[in-house]
Amino acid sequence: MYINCNGRLIDLSTPKVMGILNCTPDSFFDGGKYKDENTLLAQAEKMLTDGATFIDIGAYSSKPNAAFVTEQEEIERIVPVVELVLQQFPGTLISIDTFRAKVAKAAIKAGAAIINDIAAGLLDDTMLETVGKYKVPYIMMHMRGNPQTMVTLTQYDDIMHEMLFYFSERIAAARKQGIEDIIIDPGFGFAKTLEQNYEVMSKLELFSQITGLPLLSGISRKSMIYKLLGTTPQEALNGTTVLNTVSLLKGAKILRVHDVKEAIEAVRIVGQLGVTQSFAKEAQSLTMKNTIIVL
Repeated sequence: MYINCNGRLIDLSTPKVMGILNCTPDSFFDGGKYKDENTLLAQAEKMLTDGATFIDIGAYSSKPNAAFVTEQEEIERIVPVVELVLQQFPGTLISIDTFRAKVAKAAIKAGAAIINDIAAGLLDDTMLETVGKYKVPYIMMHMRGNPQTMVTLTQYDDIMHEMLFYFSERIAAARKQGIEDIIIDPGFGFAKTLEQNYEVMSKLELFSQITGLPLLSGISRKSMIYKLLGTTPQEALNGTTVLNTVSLLKGAKILRVHDVKEAIEAVRIVGQLGVTQSFAKEAQSLTMKNTIIVL
């Protein structure tokens, strides 16, 4: 299982880690922390040294009720950071966390290799066309509404059925625009209650088994961890590692995290156990049964 990133084939048979580099003042965990060139570069260097394959740069917080940011401001925030990281660390595979086509286009022209879209093209009618044109891998996430409204959109008759249907439609739309490399992100914390997040986690393997596409798990320090445990995002590293491990056992190929070192350790330990391959074979044998149950 490979994805093509700026001409480099990245083998996802061994799970990879994507480090989060926010250049926003209001991200839920690290907002405003990396506000100048030195701190941005120091964090990028740390993540790369710790083993990150990808650096995911975001300039518009997607936390619930996040403040609106204009398209131009998002571009002005994100493009200089892409250029700065690539100047200091040439060849870095940069993912861009945006749901806007113009931002995606500007970042790709600056050297970005992946587009990570929380809305799977539903918040910008030209996003899929843009990604298809530039032939970059596309991470499509499940969400309802937008960051300002998603907390009110958590009513599902059957959350897994509805999410799988959502992805089937979005995958078909992406293929129609010529997008070849697609990664699925279930969108933990987006238009989902705490209980729904754990239901999705308990059935996580179905997304990759039914779609046949690589799966990204992004649960780093999220409220599904710290609200359950009665702590804070700053105290949620241990819970993050637990859920990263569960994600790997359920077939995740990319872990999107704030803490790269700990995620790499989870990948290495799970890989040493040799359980992911056997799990994948077992899950594949159950796919038809699960499809009947879920769909």
